[in-house]
Amino acid sequence: MKISFKNKKFDVEVKRLSPFGHGLGLMFRTRNCDNLLFERKGKWGIHSFFVFFPFLALWLDEKNRVIEWRIVKPFSFYVEPKREFAKLVEIPLNARNKKTVNIFKNG
Repeated sequence: MKISFKNKKFDVEVKRLSPFGHGLGLMFRTRNCDNLLFERKGKWGIHSFFVFFPFLALWLDEKNRVIEWRIVKPFSFYVEPKREFAKLVEIPLNARNKKTVNIFKNG
């Protein structure tokens, strides 16, 4: 999937989740799992209970432009974006995703 952030475009491999997968997300997975794509419009929050590693959360609009991002730490109670969004991508912080994560950390 091609994502836009601050006039930069980059590809991120994602696994599109089923409705059941929306409920689990990264819970009980390892740091080296797939990046996950949630496709559900609105303004809903996430938690990271039973996620044992930090991850990058990207909230996107309909055109895959990043409208907000955050590093989510393990066992965070509730994380919600300020605006409505169309998609959410959860990207585990691991060696495979280092380049993508650095785009956001280094601005």
